[in-house]
Amino acid sequence: MNNFDFIIIGAGSAGCVLADKLSACGNYQICLLEAGPKDNHWSIHMPLGVIELMKDKVLNWQFNSAPEATQNNRQIFNPRGKTLGGSSSVNAMLYVRGQKEDYDHWAALGNEGWSFNDVLPYFKSTQHQERGKSDLHGIDGPLNVADSCSKPPVHDDFILSAKQAGFPLNDDFNGKEQEGVGYYQVTQINGQRCSAAKAFLTPHLARPNLTVITDAHVQKLLIDENKVATGVRYKTKGKCHNIFAKKEVLLSAGAFNSPQVLMLSGIGAKAELEKHDIPLVHELIGVGQNLQDHPDTVVVNHHKRSDLLALRPKAAWWAFKQALKYYQQKRSGILTSVVAESGGFIKSKPNLSRPDLQLHFIPAAFDDHGRNLKMLFNYGVSIHTCLLRPKSRGSVTLYGNKASLHPKITLNMLADEDDQKNMIQAVKIARSILAQPPLCDNNGQEIFPGSSTQSDEEILAFLKNKANTIYHPVGTCKMGNDELAVVDSELKVHGIKSLRVIDASIMPTLISGNTNAPTIMIAAKIADAILADYA
Repeated sequence: MNNFDFIIIGAGSAGCVLADKLSACGNYQICLLEAGPKDNHWSIHMPLGVIELMKDKVLNWQFNSAPEATQNNRQIFNPRGKTLGGSSSVNAMLYVRGQKEDYDHWAALGNEGWSFNDVLPYFKSTQHQERGKSDLHGIDGPLNVADSCSKPPVHDDFILSAKQAGFPLNDDFNGKEQEGVGYYQVTQINGQRCSAAKAFLTPHLARPNLTVITDAHVQKLLIDENKVATGVRYKTKGKCHNIFAKKEVLLSAGAFNSPQVLMLSGIGAKAELEKHDIPLVHELIGVGQNLQDHPDTVVVNHHKRSDLLALRPKAAWWAFKQALKYYQQKRSGILTSVVAESGGFIKSKPNLSRPDLQLHFIPAAFDDHGRNLKMLFNYGVSIHTCLLRPKSRGSVTLYGNKASLHPKITLNMLADEDDQKNMIQAVKIARSILAQPPLCDNNGQEIFPGSSTQSDEEILAFLKNKANTIYHPVGTCKMGNDELAVVDSELKVHGIKSLRVIDASIMPTLISGNTNAPTIMIAAKIADAILADYA
């Protein structure tokens, strides 16, 4: 079969939701294409497997940026999920919506229907909140939201130390106020990952009107002479196939791959396409522009506690006993850990109206998001601090005209001077928390940035050598009506019929937090709009 009503490109957080909602009524034939394999590897479903997933070349695209001029020409690591569930199958499982003001800002930019009051029903309808129903939480959705089954005691130390440093406590970052420190809620069910695939796709794979094709790498969109998207060309097992959409093609490949697919299909800036001998189908100069991500830094300390994630004898024995809980006590203990169980949202300056920094506390000496396992030979703790609304903007362009090439990612991180100042302050705040009891009672020497790094100039040099992102890329197919806009408020691509982009790339500005829950919301909202269009 090569004719469908809707073709969805990408089985990530958005694609899984679209596949579920559009196939549920039974009236339409749906095809879901995913470049990666099925999501049956153990590391996906066991939460602590997130450490392994950062290194996995099969389930993770493992993108690297081009050499970054603002970061001493370093290439910055950008992991993305490449399996059913997309990045929701490889992420740290934190359920965060962002701030009310984020969505009200989208609406103020001219995107009708995207205020917080407009999107809240979709956050609620997609969620099953284990704590129960409330004005801000739903219980009837497929995405399970739970309290963590693993809370090593050092997380309590962090929360108490943050309180000692002057930051308020908060037991629900998705409640009436986001500000404060505490425990995150996670997308898990019974101590296992609840990815978008597990929530929205896997239960419905038997639907006769839903076709899921894995290991299907999209080469380009098929667009006719009237600028109508008619189908998709994809490659699997070395052979190319064309499939056709009677109604619409829905591009949900993410903030890096969605603009790449558009450009490979002749949609983008004329000058960029000409560089790679791609015939221009429709000029949209904003394709791949407006890239935003949360810049992140980490302060790491030696620590005397042994109930930490470390490759040391006492820690290994503690971890072994914890691991037994996973199998003997209904999946609890360290194997259910998302690593960053605690954290929070704080203000870099007291006079701000809302938080502009996010904290992730790690009970391990991680300096590079867990990829440098040599660090685990130390007993240590780490505080990640990221800037929620950076001013710096990057881009996604092409290395060439073949889909097999990675997209060319330029983050341009910390190019803006205000971003630099705020991240310097973030390092100072992380240090101020580590200097408070009870954390300080067990702290040894600082590993990163190190005691010799004290002045603003020295901290900035450290940031340019070590900063990363927290893996929340958005904005490269932005929603709006200005010259850089790629889609309208219904996420229809400007100038091309029967084509929408539905994923985090449409966000005009970053939300203040992790991006998985907002991406699921976006897909649920637009799925309803699509169904209404064809009712």
